[in-house]
Amino acid sequence: MDIPLNQVMNPTNEQRHEMIRDSLETAGRPEDYDYIVPLLSPPPDITNYALPGDLKGVKIGVIGGGLSGLSAAFELRKLGADITILEANDKRIGGRVYTYYYDQEGRYYNEFGAQRIPASHETTWHYINSFGLNTRPLSLRRRNNFLYVHNTRLRTSDSIEQMLYPLYDLTPQERNTPWAELDDYAFLYMMMQLPPDIRSELIQILPKYSPEYLPFTNYSIRQTLENLGLSQGAISLISGVDPGTGALFDTSYAETVHEEYTMDYRNTYTIEGGMVNLPYAFIKSFFTDKSPQYQDIPSSQLGTVTYLSGQTVTGIYQQQNSNQIVLAHRNVRTLSKTNDVFDYVICAIPFSTLREVEIKPLFSNPKMQSILEFNYTNSQKTSFLCKERFWEQDADYGRMVGGFSQTDLPIQYIFYPSDHILCPDVSSCSPNEPGVLVASYNYHLNATRVGNMEETLRFDLIKQNVEEVHGLPRGFLDSIVKDHKTVVWDNQPYNRGAFAVALPGQKELFSYEMLKPEYNQRIYFAGEHLSTKHGWMQGALYTGMEAANQLASSFHRRLS
Repeated sequence: MDIPLNQVMNPTNEQRHEMIRDSLETAGRPEDYDYIVPLLSPPPDITNYALPGDLKGVKIGVIGGGLSGLSAAFELRKLGADITILEANDKRIGGRVYTYYYDQEGRYYNEFGAQRIPASHETTWHYINSFGLNTRPLSLRRRNNFLYVHNTRLRTSDSIEQMLYPLYDLTPQERNTPWAELDDYAFLYMMMQLPPDIRSELIQILPKYSPEYLPFTNYSIRQTLENLGLSQGAISLISGVDPGTGALFDTSYAETVHEEYTMDYRNTYTIEGGMVNLPYAFIKSFFTDKSPQYQDIPSSQLGTVTYLSGQTVTGIYQQQNSNQIVLAHRNVRTLSKTNDVFDYVICAIPFSTLREVEIKPLFSNPKMQSILEFNYTNSQKTSFLCKERFWEQDADYGRMVGGFSQTDLPIQYIFYPSDHILCPDVSSCSPNEPGVLVASYNYHLNATRVGNMEETLRFDLIKQNVEEVHGLPRGFLDSIVKDHKTVVWDNQPYNRGAFAVALPGQKELFSYEMLKPEYNQRIYFAGEHLSTKHGWMQGALYTGMEAANQLASSFHRRLS
């Protein structure tokens, strides 16, 4: 039997591109391929802007050791610079990549941060391929998960029209519209009215946007659905069936549509052994002169990377009689303070934490205003280490391998582990073995409300919600769940939010300004908040590369 493309381990670039073409062909817009792949591809290699060894003796400070800071440092090392990464977290690496292992062998783990890699995210795949990391698919041949909405339990194969429509106050036209058409009207109709070149502005940051595109970014999801003529009953139905979108109704409509545009939830993958293997690969490459990723550059031309964890940057200052930048940083344990002087700086921390850093002189007024205003959403994840995989068992509450269930209950989403997706039969992958269940994954207000419950009460609420979604008797999970962990991203001291998500008007007002360098082109900015792929590794990695390129280009211009 032929293996479907989206079930292939370690897909080649050609296989990924075929997946993207097939998905776009099915969606009726194959022409978007010629925009999506180039726009999500990595920027040109940094050696196009300066030569290996050109930055010998140049000191560069990188604020933040997440993926954007790591990718910037990785690229700048090619030019011979002496790079220091200042990372506040001294307990783990990776920033918003957060793999938590329940056991020392690493068999049972959960991703509390980034957990999916879409086939279309070219920059992410560039680094996965460069480091030779193994990937496995998350896509299912056939979804059989639950949808629990309005106290009604459905399988994904059940009829939303028959089982949910009667529970909402829909107009006659809405009631006679199949769910797939209603959902497409809400989130695809406007996009499909745009010419392909203007559609591509969904994943571009420009100084000025086309008038036809501006309604996408300057109206909220709720406002847009109302402008499309949908009733409040239909909007409530959409919120229940698609709880992630429903939780973000006050954010820009473009934030949802750009993910549809690039097919971010089709043909997805994960990194074998945990997403943290990507930041580990970066750091490992820093400590060898013979890393295969630098194969064309003599070791004598490579720069050095010093990774300092447990160092919180508290101040960014430009010296009065020099273009050099002083970074003040504090040890998180001893509270001792240090000042270091750099020729250039890349600031790769979220604006949510940059807000508390002293900046003298201030950046430009638009930059300072964006640091104050740009929106981040909260997210909460709770995972259960279960002694058996009840969701895979041959029972009314089971028969699911991988995928996710969704609900209008506070937990929003339940994600099932994907490690059994490719198992040929039960004998090789038993439902009676342990597994890690993402028992709750939610955004915004649900995340804040559930995340800030007293721990015991939160654990009980999430267990009860999972039981409700699966049709399990109350207390069923008490003997199943052997361990659990919760991460609330608003409460993570070095993040203060799960990811950026623009409010209406913020992309047009701030995004181009946020990318501009400061201090006479001595400080550059990187991070998912500066990209069109908020919340994805793609956005962090691309902006890290781009910031490094901007720095190299500026340095080369100064020399000439």
